[in-house]
Amino acid sequence: MASKLTRLFQFMDTLGLGERDPFGNPIVFKRIIMVVLGFLTYSRLVMYNKTKIKGTEHLDDLPERGVLFLSNHQTYFMDVICLYHIFFSVKWGFRNSVNYPIYLLAPRSNLFYVAAAETMKDDGILPKVFAQAGAILVNRSWRAKGENVKREVDLEAVEKIKKGLGFGWVISFPQGTTRAFAPLRKGTAHLIKSTNPIVVPVRINGFRRAFDKKGLLLKMRNTQLEVEFRQPIQFQEHDTVEAILDKIASEVGLTLEEENKID
Repeated sequence: MASKLTRLFQFMDTLGLGERDPFGNPIVFKRIIMVVLGFLTYSRLVMYNKTKIKGTEHLDDLPERGVLFLSNHQTYFMDVICLYHIFFSVKWGFRNSVNYPIYLLAPRSNLFYVAAAETMKDDGILPKVFAQAGAILVNRSWRAKGENVKREVDLEAVEKIKKGLGFGWVISFPQGTTRAFAPLRKGTAHLIKSTNPIVVPVRINGFRRAFDKKGLLLKMRNTQLEVEFRQPIQFQEHDTVEAILDKIASEVGLTLEEENKID
């Protein structure tokens, strides 16, 4: 009986009420934010639109930490929100589906996503709330307030992402922008070479049609949203920056051959 209760508590992930993530945020508060946002956004993925998911079997044997998910990027927030829903659902044993919102009762708490600091701080109260669900804030060196800029690289960014990887799973968007077919940033390859995570490429589609740029307002209903998890990759020490970027671009569907398959 005791062992069954232990497994139940582990599954529900409710122990450690006084715990904080590596950035000092209370995990209990993070879970509450995830649950509230999950219920508020569930209908956008399942009722107003339909979400088609492939490849969650690739997530079954992943370790609890040290996993980097790299995806193409179509909206500021709904991309991440959808991936969170999928990760919660997978934790409950559902494959390729977010149709059973019971998974929101015990969300996975070791999730983080990389976001531009200006987006999360300068666009009102909602982004600030979203940030509490695991944002790793970085300062982009190439773009600010919608304009191309040149400024010093945020040297703390890699250390922040390392902290996130040391605690759990991290979602990043290597294009660094929602603009279609933007090139991948070399910083992603340097991050992979310095941290050696398991990399899971992700392809998404339909979000740009269904939502506004921020992903908060519905633009078109009855849109099929597509999310595909590709085979996890463990890059080798001898892989060059260019080889890593080429592989990622191919896997997330950013090569020329894939252009007509993505919004």
